[in-house]
Amino acid sequence: MATSGSNGASLLDMRRMMSEWKLPSIDLDAVAQLQRRNIEALSEANQVALEGTQAWMRRNLELARQSMEEWQSMLSEMAKPNGSMEDRLARQAEFSKKAIENGLANFRDLADLVAKTNSDAINVLAKRVTESLEEVRGFSQKAA
Repeated sequence: MATSGSNGASLLDMRRMMSEWKLPSIDLDAVAQLQRRNIEALSEANQVALEGTQAWMRRNLELARQSMEEWQSMLSEMAKPNGSMEDRLARQAEFSKKAIENGLANFRDLADLVAKTNSDAINVLAKRVTESLEEVRGFSQKAA
């Protein structure tokens, strides 16, 4: 195919210029390995999050069971006709105070569990990001 005129000359100049550029070769196997390790890190972070969620759910169920037992105990105690009304109200107030303190402690435990799970999952991803940046830096040094 012959080119003529100024458009043809500019196309030939453009082709000549592009053929002189030294583009770095890309190691596709290395890029695939990099992406494989990224996916493995995401999978590991998801596994950490799943295990943390399961632990949180188990702990939540355990706390609910304990709470129900405590409420049942309190109700059976309050139903007994022993002591004066003031004594029964004092026991009720003591039970309420204990229930609130336990509830706050349990909430703290659950919040700590969630925070630890999040931290562990983020650490997996942060480690992989750092490794990935080092690998990319290695690619650029090989190309230069």
